[in-house]
Amino acid sequence: MSKVYVGMSADLIHPGHLNILNEAAKLGKVTVGLLTDKAISSYKRMPYLEFDQRKVILENLKSVEEVVSQETLDYRPNLKKIKPDYVVHGDDWKEGVQRETRQQVIDTLEEWGGKLVEVPYTKGISSTKLNNALMEIGTTPDIRRARLRRLIESKKVVRIIEAHNGLTGLIVEKINVNVDGELREFDGMWASSLTDSTSMGKPDIEAVDLTSRSNNINNLVEVTTKPIIYDGDTGGKIEHFVFTVRTLERLGVSAVIIEDKIGLKKNSLFGTDVEQHQDTIENFSKKIRAGREARITDDFMVIARIESLILKAGMEDALERAKGYIEAGADGIMIHSKEKSPDEILEFCEKYGKFERTVPLIAVPSSYNTIYEDELADAGVNVVIYANQLLRSAYPAMLNTAQSILTHKRSFESNDNCMSIKEILELIPGTK
Repeated sequence: MSKVYVGMSADLIHPGHLNILNEAAKLGKVTVGLLTDKAISSYKRMPYLEFDQRKVILENLKSVEEVVSQETLDYRPNLKKIKPDYVVHGDDWKEGVQRETRQQVIDTLEEWGGKLVEVPYTKGISSTKLNNALMEIGTTPDIRRARLRRLIESKKVVRIIEAHNGLTGLIVEKINVNVDGELREFDGMWASSLTDSTSMGKPDIEAVDLTSRSNNINNLVEVTTKPIIYDGDTGGKIEHFVFTVRTLERLGVSAVIIEDKIGLKKNSLFGTDVEQHQDTIENFSKKIRAGREARITDDFMVIARIESLILKAGMEDALERAKGYIEAGADGIMIHSKEKSPDEILEFCEKYGKFERTVPLIAVPSSYNTIYEDELADAGVNVVIYANQLLRSAYPAMLNTAQSILTHKRSFESNDNCMSIKEILELIPGTK
């Protein structure tokens, strides 16, 4: 029989997929090239189901003879290995991000006389609508918690932005832009100590306790599905930190980041302008170990934040601490800087990359914000966190509106700064 190849993501199997597979089976024995998480994440949101789960579903369809992994969006490696007589695909890839892939398939098949067969799009079926329905249903703590590790393993760089209430969580959940056929979105949320405190009108000195900050986590998990990284400040006393880990893990948070400072917490971007003290490697390593031992699952990550560059302790101190914290079991290293230039971060990345053993590297380009994500990724950074931009942009907008109303003694002049009442009423599902 003829050999038929079908490339699929197969995250949400619907009648359109079944139609393609049935049409493919009429031509011969069907091999499905199942795209890996990494391949899918290169052009759209990472799938809900893991690769092995998707593979089991396909293997149990009678129209499918074999399932193999397709490691990239590019079909050519698998096509040259299998040399199918036919490649079958829906006819909806002639435009957009997959247009180039389609042409590559046609050119490769010509090498041995193969043929591309395109099946008409099944009307009334929308993967986008199905994904939106899944978002409305929500997710479980276990699924959410595990997604950060999957993202780090699958994407060149994981893009995180702060969310300080349910509304900002919805922005992170839903916002995306299409740039030259590439769909870009945020991969998760940063529960920032600074923005949580500021939104409550309190200083960023660990004055807001875990119980109060957990209210924000609860608001986020109720309306979003993406992973959450929690800003744990110093982590507090070791004996208290273990309970923080258990609470966050139970809520479905993916990771906690704690900084290696002691005493009254001051925001790192003050640097040496205020009195701040760094913990010893030995003592902070005990806190890392205690956090790891307290967790129930391996999905939850304890990430160590190094303040050496902030406190002018030097590059060698930062590198020594990174090695020590990795040895203590840290699941990731966050390197911080308050310089306007990214030079010292890039220097750290270069030297860190030569370590015998590394863990995922996290950067927070708040002050050195001229650097692009791709530059950080090329330097070895796995996660980029935009730590406070949503709150910082919201406050000036609200201030301008309030000033306008006071100035003009009416709200008409502030209309251009505001959503319409109809838009705000329709913003949240279920308001009508």
